[in-house]
Amino acid sequence: MRKPEKKLGFGFMRLPVLDENDKTSIDMAQVEQMVDLFLEKGFTYCDTAWMYHNFASESAVGKAVSDRYPREKFTIASKMPDMMLRSEAEPAEIFEKQKAKLHVDYFDYYLMHDMNNVNYEKAKRFGAIDFVRKKKESGEIRCLGFSCHDTPEFLDRVLEENPYFEFVQLQINYLDWESEGVQARKCYEVCVRHGKPV
Repeated sequence: MRKPEKKLGFGFMRLPVLDENDKTSIDMAQVEQMVDLFLEKGFTYCDTAWMYHNFASESAVGKAVSDRYPREKFTIASKMPDMMLRSEAEPAEIFEKQKAKLHVDYFDYYLMHDMNNVNYEKAKRFGAIDFVRKKKESGEIRCLGFSCHDTPEFLDRVLEENPYFEFVQLQINYLDWESEGVQARKCYEVCVRHGKPV
């Protein structure tokens, strides 16, 4: 697994826009300045997802990062939108569109997005989990994981059933550490017990 040199990531989720009523009107000049500073300081991890900024975030990363820097200077993380899947054909269609939008041949990190009880069953039903495993085997995904906003018990079940997932993205902050709703500490402890980086 290729680890970012520094732990801070750049989330391309709430970018500056030119029109507050249009989340796709990303201020690319400002985003490029932000990317330049981020990479100049030695950070590498660029995190995006299929639906961020009304489906415009991945294209913004492609323009601000991939088009402007050598591939070895940054790491890209994106996500399979399992909550939006409607057919067995969609995982492959979405994955290819993501690579095209991001202008990359492979993902350094790729996640099943927002795994919860409903999304997990949908991802299995439409073959998305098997699909991303094959992309990991082909080298188009270097490190495979999932994001989770659910109970520690659910998280434990997913890791038991899918030991090949290499990392987990959790909602962890001081406010949610002991929260009964988020249960950040308990979820983190499940990952530690399974030996999965968070």
